[in-house]
Amino acid sequence: MLPWVVRRTRLPLLSLRCVGCPSESATTGEGRFRVNANGKLLDVWLLVRCVSCDRTIKLTVHERAPVRSFDPAELHGYGVNDPGLVASRLLDPLFARRNRFTLDWTGAWRLDTPSPWLDEPWPVRVEVVFEDPVPVRPERLIARGLGLSRNEVLRRVKCDVPPRRTTNTGFTFTVMATDPGSQPR
Repeated sequence: MLPWVVRRTRLPLLSLRCVGCPSESATTGEGRFRVNANGKLLDVWLLVRCVSCDRTIKLTVHERAPVRSFDPAELHGYGVNDPGLVASRLLDPLFARRNRFTLDWTGAWRLDTPSPWLDEPWPVRVEVVFEDPVPVRPERLIARGLGLSRNEVLRRVKCDVPPRRTTNTGFTFTVMATDPGSQPR
């Protein structure tokens, strides 16, 4: 079984309406948190910027949370703007739903495939693994990885998930030879 891996190349853009301009796209930039103490309660926001007017937008991470409820490592991560913590908060679907944004993955991921896959005996079985929840249609991903048209993918590939339905979890597929008993060029 050949491994294919979908990897994030950068953080995705946020599809989020700006209050200062008609833009509907924002970025985390360098990824900064703002922590505000009010007595023994903390507010934590993730700061994002509009890509058009550069206006800062605050996305609520924690609101009026007791200081004791935080893991010390997490609290330190908010203070030093830990990039891993920024990514984990941004990729959290509950955080996205609560702050009313979606992620735009255009240009933010790549597909890593082993190059000598043609040397494998036919049919070829491939396992696709996602390191981050990148939403992609399997037929498009397979077409990109194999260099085939999407129609040929639908003809020659047997997939364990619906090929035209977007997924962000791992799956496997089998590539059949062009003609029974023949090898491709």
